[in-house]
Amino acid sequence: MFAHLGLITAYARRRGARDPDAIAAETMTIAWRRLADVPRDDARPWLIATARNLLLADRRRHAAAQELNGLELAAPEELESPAVALDPALEHALAALSDQDREALLLIAWEDLTPALAAASLDISPGAFRVRLHRARRRLLFELEHGRRFDALDPCEPSMERG
Repeated sequence: MFAHLGLITAYARRRGARDPDAIAAETMTIAWRRLADVPRDDARPWLIATARNLLLADRRRHAAAQELNGLELAAPEELESPAVALDPALEHALAALSDQDREALLLIAWEDLTPALAAASLDISPGAFRVRLHRARRRLLFELEHGRRFDALDPCEPSMERG
């Protein structure tokens, strides 16, 4: 389980954590306390789900603190932008996707999970994840080709060709 510390640190860093090492350390602390709940065959989905929950809680706390201090909140895209260098077109296309679509793609591409393991990390069925991944790939391709949001098409325009 602790062999995955680097994976969790990288996961937190790529998701824009302010302190990826702290997120990884807290994830491992929770895993140690809840050792009976951590799957023995592959702990990665459980660890990623825990790290994601910690990241979301940290962002909520940070947003609440900013709001209490009267500071302007950062735009959601700024909080969610990947902390790695990407091709600008790909970065723009990823930013245009919903959080669900982006997470599905990144669990496969960056965390190197299988669809079944990615589904486990999101606590959804493998079938539901495969559908989500298929739709996310389609939306990403559309965004890369057309440079505009898939779900923001004008209803008067001809619809996207089905493939």
